[in-house]
Amino acid sequence: MKRAWFDAPAEVLAKATPQLILGYLTEATQFPAELAQISAWQFTITHLKQLAAVLPDAHFFMEFAIPRMGRRADAVIVAGPLILVLEYKVGERAFARHAIEQAYGYALDVKNFHVTSHDKAIIPILIASEAPPQQLGFGFWAEDRVHSPLCLSPDDVLPTLRRLLASGDGPVIDADAWAEGAYRPTPSIIEAAEALYAGHDVTAISRSEAGAENLSRTANAIAAVVARMRTEGGKAICFVTGVPGAGKTLAGLNLACQRHPDHPEEHAVFLSGNGPLVQVLQEALRRDGKRKRALPDLPEARILQAREPDAFIQNVHHFRDEYLAPDRVPTEHVVIFDEAQRAWDRAMTSDFMRRKKGQTALEESEPGFLLSVMDRRPDWCVVVCLIGEGQEINRGEAGIAEWLNALQAGLPHWQLFLPPHLMAEGGAIDGAMRWHLAHRGALADAGLHLAVSVRSFRAEGLSAFVAALLAEDAGAASTLLKDLDQFPVCYTRNLAAARQWLRTQRRAGERAGLLASSNALRLKPEGLHVKAPVDVCHWFLNGNDDVRSSNALEDAATEFDVQGLELDWAGVAWDLNYRRTEMAGRPASSEAPTGSRSVPRRAASAAPNMSVTPIACCSRARDRGW
Repeated sequence: MKRAWFDAPAEVLAKATPQLILGYLTEATQFPAELAQISAWQFTITHLKQLAAVLPDAHFFMEFAIPRMGRRADAVIVAGPLILVLEYKVGERAFARHAIEQAYGYALDVKNFHVTSHDKAIIPILIASEAPPQQLGFGFWAEDRVHSPLCLSPDDVLPTLRRLLASGDGPVIDADAWAEGAYRPTPSIIEAAEALYAGHDVTAISRSEAGAENLSRTANAIAAVVARMRTEGGKAICFVTGVPGAGKTLAGLNLACQRHPDHPEEHAVFLSGNGPLVQVLQEALRRDGKRKRALPDLPEARILQAREPDAFIQNVHHFRDEYLAPDRVPTEHVVIFDEAQRAWDRAMTSDFMRRKKGQTALEESEPGFLLSVMDRRPDWCVVVCLIGEGQEINRGEAGIAEWLNALQAGLPHWQLFLPPHLMAEGGAIDGAMRWHLAHRGALADAGLHLAVSVRSFRAEGLSAFVAALLAEDAGAASTLLKDLDQFPVCYTRNLAAARQWLRTQRRAGERAGLLASSNALRLKPEGLHVKAPVDVCHWFLNGNDDVRSSNALEDAATEFDVQGLELDWAGVAWDLNYRRTEMAGRPASSEAPTGSRSVPRRAASAAPNMSVTPIACCSRARDRGW
């Protein structure tokens, strides 16, 4: 993959005509080259040529790709031991906060997800074309060698670069080898949905080659079933399983975004019973669509974005209610059920529909009813069930057995595809059902199992630490923390200190937030009202200047608000549910330590006393890619 639309050594750039460079850029863009964009490019080209004339050993890149979100940095300069990420704001005199975060975010993305940048010094620079000269300073370096953003006028850039190069140390970077480095992102589920909805391939947003290959194999296996049903006119169900963190939801979103160019009318829908997840993804796609005034020249993106996000991602219960009338035929040919093992059994479904919907005639399990709805299609359909094995956690959740029972009871004409391990002795299916499925002609396909976790091993270590902490195993917790350098952990009994720690740790493009148990009623004196409703769309999507945003650290979200979604930095407030004495009430103020204890080893050793609450335990929730 060519990272930049135009790149050249300094001596080539200095001699190239602006018209030639502009030609490369306009040819490479997937968007109409509007006058404002052309004008911005012309300014950037002129300024970069001036820099190239006096930096003969540098290498320049224009429109450098940041694949995680389909972004492009205006320019990147590789000079000596430094990587400089430049963002131009043509026509601007001031340095807006969102622009500073944008430049900083580009630098962090390059650092964290571009393999050959992990050990490099990176400097984000925001350039406002009309800004007056700025006071020049060095700023400061973070531990990962990403510099704080520099806000400069065009004339400030060259003297600043000279000072940085004079003070820099380390080997000279080979620009060509650096640019060819692999890109291994770890997008959040929101970022992944936006990228897939914009027509990008799932392999471009997977953090590892193995994870990308695994996801592609599963996508190909399901695509083969869809093609077969389309050709033969049949109906089929596919069960997709995976190890924890393998990306089953990502696989489902990818499938919902796939379109055959010759069959644009064949819509797919991603269904989830996780209300907050559906709301946040729908709103994120709506906002992302508004930001993109022109559609990219990708056939799949045009087909996708012709539909509203509400039709692409839906709450499974709303889908169910829409088709209660027996004459309603679904428009979708492909339906993906996320967390299908958590669908309700007959008793739970009937009780809910009678109490909440006034429906007394529905005497089917949720899988049985949903399959009967798709069976109304007169031509063909494919149902994909994403299964988290052993994760039926609430009353009335039926597991994979209920789907198989529904197929056996009234849908003998449906074809069944599943991963081989489900049919193995000791698997999730009992012996009698395995016998029935074998006689039914169920087809095993290893491609329907996601065997590679796209979660970092560091995340597994963090989970083990939390388990040891809650079990009061201070020795194990202390040992595990030694290997969690990428997951800083802080504990404190001072909520203000916790908030300050989170604000200090969070950087551009990252999201922090306060979390608490839905039963943590005694956090109310600390100003955290867990029974006050949180608007999850504002909480997860709004910017730093909105008090409803999670980054404001004002509202605590509960487990019901955040399931399936992610924070980069989490402040977990513990209530009396983790108190280990029989005393009632809150500790006296003299008992509670003040400030923030940021030494992880002490966090483990103090675990038995931590829950004399309220406590904020802060941790890195989503790891970097290295």
